[in-house]
Amino acid sequence: MSAIAHSATEPRLNSVTCASPAGLHRMAYWEWGDPDNDRVLLCVHGLTRTGRDFDVLAQTLQNDYRVVCPDVAGRGRSDWLIDPAGYVVPQYVADMVALVARLAPGRLDWVGTSMGGLIGLGLAGAATMSPALRPGRGRWGLGAAPDIPFGRMVFNDIGPALNLDGLSRIGSYVGQDIRFASFQQAVDYVQAVSQGFGPHDAAGWAALTEHVFHEQDGQWVKHYDLRMAQPFALQTPQATAAAETLLWQAWDHLPVPALIMRGEQSDILSTQTAQQMVSRNARARCVEFAGVGHAPTLRSGEQIDAVRQFLLAP
Repeated sequence: MSAIAHSATEPRLNSVTCASPAGLHRMAYWEWGDPDNDRVLLCVHGLTRTGRDFDVLAQTLQNDYRVVCPDVAGRGRSDWLIDPAGYVVPQYVADMVALVARLAPGRLDWVGTSMGGLIGLGLAGAATMSPALRPGRGRWGLGAAPDIPFGRMVFNDIGPALNLDGLSRIGSYVGQDIRFASFQQAVDYVQAVSQGFGPHDAAGWAALTEHVFHEQDGQWVKHYDLRMAQPFALQTPQATAAAETLLWQAWDHLPVPALIMRGEQSDILSTQTAQQMVSRNARARCVEFAGVGHAPTLRSGEQIDAVRQFLLAP
């Protein structure tokens, strides 16, 4: 179904109920475009960010897609998890399965920034590998499980190999209970810890701050569950290596075209890893952006054009 013209400048806010071993939680998601369009673009943010990171991209693509941008559990408008040990990619993948089931897309394209790319790779890997592992139930079962109808996937400054130095940099500020007396102080803080985002004007930095900080009792505080730093801090080289093995397997079997977006100065996605991703998957190509590290914010014309041309290519 083709999307109807849309001129909305603000998204619709919805939620879906998800399950974890500790109980139920709601995951909020922001939605742009025609809600009846079955061509869905799912945009998933980085570790401490929210779905509102994709506002500019979503407004550009809302006439082509139903654009859906979730706040991953523990961030933004979504519920916090009862057990902080659940702030890990497998739980996020499970939450996205619930969201995709709610959306029922005819075609699902994906844009994942940093952690959002890992979630997408985990979901694609599960969708690709699970049919062979699912025992048959004969004529008394429900029949074959429907495949997730992936179309194209964008991996924004992330890949199967994780740079430990970059992870350490992020870990140095994740979970810190920092409070500010004014919104401008929060903006200055986000700009200081996010130099990898590249150059933005004052309005751009304000937009990158307003949904990751919120006012509480006269102070501006982080708009996420600070406990998510706990499982992040428990990562070891051995655990990272094991995760990378699974991620490379998913990448090698990725069944759809992929665009790798890399910040030229990235300390998360190395040039070597990006090159290896292209060499190991014939459906992948890479584009690099000068003056940017981790991660491109998908707010500039150059970055948006790269995503749009890839996703809408015949």
